[in-house]
Amino acid sequence: MQQRVPLATVLREWGRIGCIGFGGPPTHISLLRRLCVDDRRWLDGEEFEHAVAACNLLPGPASTQLAIFTAWRVAGRPGALAGGLAFIGPGLVAILLLAWLFLGGAPPGWVLGAGAGAGAAVAAVAVQAGISLLPASRRRARLLAAWLAYVALGAAAAATVGSWLVLVLLGCGLAELARRRLSGTGSLVLLAQSAPAVGGLGALAWLALKVGLLSYGGGFVIVPLMQSDAVSHGWVTHTQFLSAVALGQVTPGPVIHTVTAVGYAAHGLEGGLLAAAIAFAPSFAFVLAGGSHFEALRRSRRAAAFLDGAGPASIGAILGSSIPLARALSESWQWVVLAGAAVLLLGLRRGVVSTLLLAGVAGAVVVLAGASP
Repeated sequence: MQQRVPLATVLREWGRIGCIGFGGPPTHISLLRRLCVDDRRWLDGEEFEHAVAACNLLPGPASTQLAIFTAWRVAGRPGALAGGLAFIGPGLVAILLLAWLFLGGAPPGWVLGAGAGAGAAVAAVAVQAGISLLPASRRRARLLAAWLAYVALGAAAAATVGSWLVLVLLGCGLAELARRRLSGTGSLVLLAQSAPAVGGLGALAWLALKVGLLSYGGGFVIVPLMQSDAVSHGWVTHTQFLSAVALGQVTPGPVIHTVTAVGYAAHGLEGGLLAAAIAFAPSFAFVLAGGSHFEALRRSRRAAAFLDGAGPASIGAILGSSIPLARALSESWQWVVLAGAAVLLLGLRRGVVSTLLLAGVAGAVVVLAGASP
């Protein structure tokens, strides 16, 4: 592919989106469309929409893959690397700094309170994220069934629900493939079931890989999985994990930066950088190896069938993630913050970032007033 846009331009423009991209995938897609289609006319509207559709068919964070793909489309492989790193970089730096402040060492009480307050609101954020995806579901009955199954899993075995998430998502997708009499899916189940029996950095690397491969529909899909692994390995407490999820929401760029905060809590800066590198590696690999086949992927009946099954299940997983997140609250005042966040997000339709910041302020005030963080 002949380069048409200088790498310096790619670094500047994709880096700008990485800096101002608060609000998750809808914001990222809007900013990329404005840049590539409306302002610079590097792509036409139809090609951009096809790219969005193809990225939604891939496992992993769709908006990150779209950023990498559009950079690849206008500046070749070097552009894909430059644009992807520029898009991811600002959020990575921000969440490492916040993880150092909130999760490292012995932060002051008001900082712990702010983290606990923001963390208390993330269950409401999960519900809002799931509801926002409902109109996109073309299989409402299957969505309801997946959500009810997920709720049952969460109620019956909250401590292990994250371990089931991989099989829930893949199982729903494979069931739809089987229903349409399609084959060639056995390796996915083997991948889901073959967790390596390692600890330390190996366990963190495995968690990051699952995060990078299973973020269908947004970062909240893999929150229960991260919670199960991160807490069971002793990397974070439930309260610290809630803070990590909140940090992933209030920083710009991809929401799955949450795994970077978990990696920092587990193994410091080395762990944070390792987790980020592994979580985002599949997105780069998909585009660099298969970007020229995205149109064929968009037209693939097999890919569409798998997404018809896994997509609704992922929405169910997002909604269901609110259960373990709410169960992790340890202080009575946090339930008040959660209720307030639900009113702001679901009733008044306020933004996620502003809601989490208000929740953090509330938590800091409560702790300064003498409550336990």
